Amino acid sequence: MDIIMQQTTLHPVLAKDCIEVGDLEVCKVLLMNDMHYPWLILVPDRPDLKDFDEIKNADIIHLHADIKKASEVLRNLYNPTKINIAALGNMVPQLHIHVIARFNTDKAWPNPVWGRHSPLPYSNKILDGTLHRFKKAFEF
Repeated sequence: MDIIMQQTTLHPVLAKDCIEVGDLEVCKVLLMNDMHYPWLILVPDRPDLKDFDEIKNADIIHLHADIKKASEVLRNLYNPTKINIAALGNMVPQLHIHVIARFNTDKAWPNPVWGRHSPLPYSNKILDGTLHRFKKAFEF
């Protein structure tokens, strides 16, 4: 079955807060610009999605595989205590899935990461190395 990418436009908040890493089967992979946590965001490349129940049946298995791949990449690169996966959408209505590597030593542990601390943006040098590692791990 061929998957046709729709080239969905990112919500302005995602475009502002994240750096593009690459494309998986169904999702665009973004890196949250916050050095506090290894934090990926997957955005299904399908127009006008707000909630999981709007995903077409043909895309469900691919979406799950993309989430699994992002989790494996984070686990292999960072060896976290826990991988958190969430899709909230209260602030950004475009369907997006947070895949976050958490450590029992991170700033927010054991609480959720949202609203705990102001983001710490990547410096250009650290961002270049981080993107290189992610692209290699995802095989982009």
